[in-house]
Amino acid sequence: MKPGPIIAMIALVFLGMWLVLQPALSRSESDLKVSVGAIEIMLERTQTDDGQLHYQVVGPANLRSEQLLDPIELDAFIAEQVEHWNQRPALERHLLGFFNITTWGTFGWVMIGLVGQGAFFGRMFVQWIISERSRISTVPEIFWWFSFIGGLCLFTYFVWRVDIVGVLGQSTGIVIYARNLRLIHKEKKRCACDAQSAIENESAPAVT
Repeated sequence: MKPGPIIAMIALVFLGMWLVLQPALSRSESDLKVSVGAIEIMLERTQTDDGQLHYQVVGPANLRSEQLLDPIELDAFIAEQVEHWNQRPALERHLLGFFNITTWGTFGWVMIGLVGQGAFFGRMFVQWIISERSRISTVPEIFWWFSFIGGLCLFTYFVWRVDIVGVLGQSTGIVIYARNLRLIHKEKKRCACDAQSAIENESAPAVT
């Protein structure tokens, strides 16, 4: 086995771990988390020189602020966020909670994950149909294309979700899918060359 795929697999695993580690570390900096509907507000506690506790909103990005809030101001801020959440239509609140997202602006990430999952289902469905038609268990080339596309989409989605289990699972798979596509391409090229050589040999004049 060539070392290239193994090196690529290890590199992708470390890349995925690094991409997940960055937001995970930033989340761990918060001392307090308050859930308002589907929104998770992350707060950092600070004690001033006079011994009073103050809070700073460090997440999500659209609520992040450098302003320090005392406990009374924090209560007012949370109450305001609760009011904003409750003002949303009930259907919107349920859908955001169902997809585990805070705003519709992040729904694109969910779509990437759904496309990846759809590609993974499609690869097995196509392989099953082709095998049934030929009455022989067959793995067609389209299976590997669906696998590669699905792996890339799910890898991206799991990075956004900061899901190390999903990232590690797709990191190795992507390299395997790409390697199989490369081997299929090389086999096709080799067969084409052999066929061309056979044609040239047949058309060449016989030497007497």
